[in-house]
Amino acid sequence: MSYALRTENLGKSFGELRANSNITLGFEPGARHALIGPNGAGKTTFINLLTGYLPASAGDVYLGEEKVTALPQHARVKRGMTRTFQINTLFPGLTVLESVALACCERDDKGWVWWRSASSSRQQIDEGRAILAQLRLDRDENVETRNLPYGKQRLLEIALALATRPRVLLLDEPAAGVPSAESSDLFGVISGLPREVTIVFIEHDMNLVFRFAEKITVLVAGSVLVEGTPEAIARDPRVREVYLGEAQHA
Repeated sequence: MSYALRTENLGKSFGELRANSNITLGFEPGARHALIGPNGAGKTTFINLLTGYLPASAGDVYLGEEKVTALPQHARVKRGMTRTFQINTLFPGLTVLESVALACCERDDKGWVWWRSASSSRQQIDEGRAILAQLRLDRDENVETRNLPYGKQRLLEIALALATRPRVLLLDEPAAGVPSAESSDLFGVISGLPREVTIVFIEHDMNLVFRFAEKITVLVAGSVLVEGTPEAIARDPRVREVYLGEAQHA
């Protein structure tokens, strides 16, 4: 089977502490794949290894068929792997459209012409509008980022990630801090993204995970405990014991 992203025996140690150990996983093209586990399970560390934010202590990362283990973050982005963070990092003084168009310009190595004239960046501006329409942010294109509701700020962060034209999009708790009434809408937009984008996400809200994930991997103590469909994971007694709790799915 060909994978959009995979790892072989990936591990990370901080001195004597093993944050990740021998993780071998494959994410299929177009997947909606959730990573869950208790606090300290190594989920964010794993994402950091995938993106090159942290160097691996052992094992390898493959983007498609290419080994990218030794590549820096920016090189992995250029090859099609982009991530978001638990805490968003946006441009508060720019409008929504300016933010996304600037990200498109940076991708095309045209960031230096952004402030010269709009005409010099027309292609990037049009692409930015198309991305905003995908994420249902087009009505907010002239709103300054600082004035957006937090749920829409999280969507804008995803829009900035999409501006890099990723094949693989890694989302680290995209619903963190978003009111529960809005989080389902946010995930509805995410799940509706084109299938050429493989989505791997960390999420603590099990209602969102079981509603939107098509496959789930459970990490415990830095290693894979089990992987399967949402239905299989919900029935697995090991998962109930270490994370979900008997009461939740009794």
